[in-house]
Amino acid sequence: MAKEWGYASHNGPDHWHELYPIAKGDNQSPIELHTKDIKHDPSLQSWSASYDPGSAKSILNNGKTCRVVFDDTYDRSMLRGGPLTGPYRLRQFHLHWGSSDDHGSEHTVDGVKYAAELHLVHWNPKYNTFGEALKQPDGIAVVGIFLKIGREKGEFQLVLDALDKIKTKGKEAPFTHFDPSCLFPTCRDYWSYHGSFTTPPCEECIVWLLLKEPITVSSDQMAKLRSIYSSAENEPPVPLVGNWRPPQPIKGRVVRASFK
Repeated sequence: MAKEWGYASHNGPDHWHELYPIAKGDNQSPIELHTKDIKHDPSLQSWSASYDPGSAKSILNNGKTCRVVFDDTYDRSMLRGGPLTGPYRLRQFHLHWGSSDDHGSEHTVDGVKYAAELHLVHWNPKYNTFGEALKQPDGIAVVGIFLKIGREKGEFQLVLDALDKIKTKGKEAPFTHFDPSCLFPTCRDYWSYHGSFTTPPCEECIVWLLLKEPITVSSDQMAKLRSIYSSAENEPPVPLVGNWRPPQPIKGRVVRASFK
């Protein structure tokens, strides 16, 4: 079997380019945000999400993250506005986290690492299929939300409670009637830049909306997220932690802020 990518020293981010050369491209994500260098762009609109809770389908452990999957066969759960030229369809959301509360996010803000980062992945239906959208510079829009440690978030617990059904790699369980906009922070201010998926193949097709305001979750909630395994049921248990890619070179790209 071909060497599978992962987050260990032998197959981690430093090795991804060996199998996926674009991982060394000029538009890779995540990046370090240096707020003093970021300019407000008054042309950046406010954004809105109208999600249909009935489009939530399932939750799965693919050995790399936990992912919640949505029905994207028609314009059901949509993201609009912001830097986007048209509506985008929600396909899935997933998280990246560390082995302890002091790190785990992929993007960093003025050197600050958050405990985790939530990614809501949307695609541009003008390209007809998700696969086709992956080949376009504006094919995908990802809303990124930082998680910091503080008081428990009840809405996030709904996701965590489902993890018991997907403890090991390859498991999937129904996960329905969920509107992920309940995970958004109050403030909608964001940074935007052009980048890539943070997992192989690392396609450079993403318009990023990184929300400035983190949401808070408790330390116990983070521990629950770390309680799933990257190993299959019949294998020795390996905790699923440290599934984050470090920041990549910005290579002259411009990051814009929707706020002053």
